[in-house]
Amino acid sequence: MPSFTETLKVDNQDMELYVSMPDGTGPFPAVVVAQHAGGVDTFICAMTDRLAEAGYAAAAPDLYHRLGPDDPRGPRELIDAEMIADVQATVEFLQNHSAVNSEALGITGFCMGGRVAYLMAAALPQFKAAEAYYGGNTMVALGEGGASPFERTQEISCPLLFHFGEADANPSPEDMQKIGAELTRHNKAHKFYTYPNAGHAFMDFTGERHHEEAAIAAWPRTLDFFARHLGD
Repeated sequence: MPSFTETLKVDNQDMELYVSMPDGTGPFPAVVVAQHAGGVDTFICAMTDRLAEAGYAAAAPDLYHRLGPDDPRGPRELIDAEMIADVQATVEFLQNHSAVNSEALGITGFCMGGRVAYLMAAALPQFKAAEAYYGGNTMVALGEGGASPFERTQEISCPLLFHFGEADANPSPEDMQKIGAELTRHNKAHKFYTYPNAGHAFMDFTGERHHEEAAIAAWPRTLDFFARHLGD
């Protein structure tokens, strides 16, 4: 299973992209992996590899690439419009790759990446499926004059899968109910799973909040979701 780092140009800046490909020539369905607060680290690379092992071309863009020495913002001060541009560049890379089925694209994300997945389901119609693992701050807009992912729910153009930790505070059980009601109001296909005794970041095996039982239960649901909407 080959993996490599690609460098893309986004808004005249270099953005690194961690890519993992299945063995063989394809064409393969593809999944964008949106990072958590730790960036494209050991956990995100491992999840990208796991998708490749399951038969998906997977790519994780470095959404922090703009936060260099000349940018005073911190990781929690990213702007939605910039992240949309980053994911769009990732989509174009995958669609132009000879081993990728350009009509079978999905996105998954963890923590802040779960919020990104919700946003991209509304912003980028190329996605056929979107999945969010404990995506917090979905009702918050990042950047002046923009709308939050929640406020863009009516624009969503693909089915969504959500994983929530029952003990999580962001997103909380109340957030889950509000998001579910909004998706239902707009007739958007969605499926929610909750995991008892699991909190935020329960999938991250490198962190203290890892909840093995929840992680083991959630991953087959991820693969089933993408298989149904993107194909094996």
